[in-house]
Amino acid sequence: MSKTITVEIKIDASLDEVWNEVSKIENHSNWMKDAVNIDFQSESKSGVGTKIKVLTKIGPIKLYDYMTFTKWEEKKIIGVDHVGIVTGKGEMEFNKIDEKTTKFKWTETLKFPFYLFGPIGEIVGKPILEFIWKENLNNLKHEIEK
Repeated sequence: MSKTITVEIKIDASLDEVWNEVSKIENHSNWMKDAVNIDFQSESKSGVGTKIKVLTKIGPIKLYDYMTFTKWEEKKIIGVDHVGIVTGKGEMEFNKIDEKTTKFKWTETLKFPFYLFGPIGEIVGKPILEFIWKENLNNLKHEIEK
């Protein structure tokens, strides 16, 4: 069993501006408050095949999230496979609404291991992660719109 979480936001900025910020993976910890530190595990820092190790902290829980980028279509979509303790898939989609507005959609389907309470952890964790990721998108919006 795994849970899918989707959050989205409209950002008052061009598709180019939003892409330029989100495609810089090393900057994600500036607006993702649960991403404490991002370490590249590959030579590449963008594109399909890029690998990262993210120290993630949610409340008292800290873990390393290992991700491999599986999709990278400029100004359209970034996709990852989570291959660490928590497994699953994630996608960030970029949609131009008009010249000064972009819709950013983030979807994650995650599976928790048994020692993080497995399916029960997924049920309890979904609203918590949804709340955190909505805050992250608001942080991104403020970062870009300033």
